[in-house]
Amino acid sequence: MVHTCVVAGCRNRRTPGTTLSFYRFPRDPERKQRWIAAVNREGWVPNDGSRLCSTHFISAPLSPEMKEPGALEILDKQEARVEAANALLFLQGQGRSAVDDSRQEERPGEREREDLVEDSASSSLSSDEDDDDDKETLINCKRGKFAQASDVPVNFDDTLKALKKENQFLKESVEKMSLSENSLRNDAEKVKFYTGLPNYFVLETVMWLLAPHMDGMKNVKLSKFQQLLLTLMRLRLDLRNQDLAYRFGVKVGTVTRTVHRIVNIMSSTLVPTAVFWPSRAELRKNLPASLRASHPDCAVIIDCFTVPFEEEQQQRGLSRPHGAGSSHNMLKYLIGVAPQGVVTFVSRGVMGNVSDKRLAEGCGFLCKLLPGDVVLATRDLDIGESVAARGALFKIAGACQEDGHGRSEGSPPPDPASDTASVQRHVERVIAMVKRRYAMLTGPVESPFTSASERTSTLSTFDKIVQVACALNNLCISAAPLE
Repeated sequence: MVHTCVVAGCRNRRTPGTTLSFYRFPRDPERKQRWIAAVNREGWVPNDGSRLCSTHFISAPLSPEMKEPGALEILDKQEARVEAANALLFLQGQGRSAVDDSRQEERPGEREREDLVEDSASSSLSSDEDDDDDKETLINCKRGKFAQASDVPVNFDDTLKALKKENQFLKESVEKMSLSENSLRNDAEKVKFYTGLPNYFVLETVMWLLAPHMDGMKNVKLSKFQQLLLTLMRLRLDLRNQDLAYRFGVKVGTVTRTVHRIVNIMSSTLVPTAVFWPSRAELRKNLPASLRASHPDCAVIIDCFTVPFEEEQQQRGLSRPHGAGSSHNMLKYLIGVAPQGVVTFVSRGVMGNVSDKRLAEGCGFLCKLLPGDVVLATRDLDIGESVAARGALFKIAGACQEDGHGRSEGSPPPDPASDTASVQRHVERVIAMVKRRYAMLTGPVESPFTSASERTSTLSTFDKIVQVACALNNLCISAAPLE
């Protein structure tokens, strides 16, 4: 509280750094009346906030108590201890109210400290009896102020235990929010969201398979697990490289190199393990009941799908060549799915408006067929002759009676509810599941992924990404079971 001297004509005020002292009026009526007369203000009556500065008491002797230099210093030290105790209480979540109370009482505390000095000074100018009273008041006020702050008892051992407990809780909270092994270990939903895999056990199995091939990497700031997780998040959520760089605390270039490197490793190790052509005995052993009667020799169900890509002309803001249709901005793939619902074949992508027949004959699919195999499709891919040349049979499931596709005239239309009709949507559902599970396959494909990933490989990085996505999909529950 700022005090101003009440003597007529005096403008002295209590300000920070001032050497002046300010005294309240004495309680003794006779002395108080002499002070009022000295103020020289007609009809004026002092109140509790009225003060006189020390310049008007130059000739008055000061008591030893007034000249004691350590009075305020003791209070300051006590206040510092109180503030430290309040800070500890605040950290353990129990001192918020104490801090609020201290803030509300901050100015009254300041006023109290000022009043202590004024009481001491005025009493020294009053009488010896008042000196004793003021000294007792000073002591009681010191004790009262310290007792007020210690209304909440401070046990430093308990405080330390509480801080350790809170520290452990914060560590667990940060760990749970982070993208680490521990945060995913017991959270299947989190694993599924970030990786597309059903649980941590499957993720750990993939990590175990890839880890030996990641040993030769140098100057990598990310752990093996973080590299795999970053790559799976790129495929699963189609996050931008800058986003992943922020999440993992690395540079964009590190993200780019990591994705390409891990995709190459998964292509060479995971794909051959999870995407393979099953033996005929294995196919017949696990053939769904819906196909055992109609197509007991079914080896594969095939179809084609496309993924749009970004043209360099579009990235540079240039117009497309005249007459170029949207089909030229596509990567086309042929996919084969076993009757059990797992992907058994994926071709490399062909850019442009290539025919189904040309794609099937040039991707190595026909080499997988054995004499007597039945190849089902949801539509005519114009590969019947090519399949027949391998001794196999090509059939259009659920639509084999359509005109122009080798059906006999007058044959009844297919029954949508029949077992064969259920096969008609089989591959589409599998493709839709793979794309939904790994959003990067929905495109558009960025141009850096359309070039060959290695000099010795004819596959682009995105071709490998498609194959890896199919391999990861096979590790999950069948996307489109026929039963």
